[in-house]
Amino acid sequence: MTPPPDRALDIQRILNSPKYRGLGIPPETVADLFAQEEGKHPNEKALQKAVRQKLHNIMAVYLGDPDYKQAADALTAAWQEGGMQALKPVCRQLLSAHASTRERLPQMDTFYNGIFTLTGRPNVILDLACALHPFGLPWMKLPAGCSYYAYDIHAPRIALINHFFQLIGQPGAAVLQDILLQPPDVEADVTIFFKEAHRLDQRQHGANRRLWQSINTHWLLISLPTSSLTGRHDLLDKHRRLVYSTLEGLDWPTTELVLDNEIIFYMEKR
Repeated sequence: MTPPPDRALDIQRILNSPKYRGLGIPPETVADLFAQEEGKHPNEKALQKAVRQKLHNIMAVYLGDPDYKQAADALTAAWQEGGMQALKPVCRQLLSAHASTRERLPQMDTFYNGIFTLTGRPNVILDLACALHPFGLPWMKLPAGCSYYAYDIHAPRIALINHFFQLIGQPGAAVLQDILLQPPDVEADVTIFFKEAHRLDQRQHGANRRLWQSINTHWLLISLPTSSLTGRHDLLDKHRRLVYSTLEGLDWPTTELVLDNEIIFYMEKR
């Protein structure tokens, strides 16, 4: 998407702001936010505020990030010292840096076995809006040769995941890509979209349905938090409504798995 000339400066101003400088956010993502918000606000100031708020929700910088240079060095040192087993503590530390994966740490030894018991072990897996989730690979026990494709719009994160993949010889890649504007065209056995569907709906109401339908996968796994970050608000019913309203009219058999702080919806697309 080519931003209109009168918005190019606004887009660059946002991308170069201290909050987002160096994150490598695709300019088309911000252009899309302006396109979605045009005409919805009483003045330019309100429009700019709405775009920045939506970008804040998309990037979710408040959920946490590691020091990426330090993390790459730690991964390299651990791999050289003791391979996958030595990498596990470093990966656990990385998972703890982001709220969405930190909450899952107590269940890591059983979490993926539970997932793949229903879907089977995949030969190709997609991880949409992945954040730091690929660092769960040491616990996934994927088949040898399984390709893992991870998508995010945070460039330092993508670079670190690719560094990790190269260290361990993981087939696949981490890709800097806005999945709403450019859904992946890789055919997968299992696609995971963890703790992001509610933010996508905030970005553009109804966008989940378009994204989910576009993904070429056997299993689509959507997870959502069952409570707010503070633990004060129960979100289970709200997020169930989001998922089932998105699925209305689609013949995708769906199974739920409710965990301590997360609900996973297993959708069989074919």
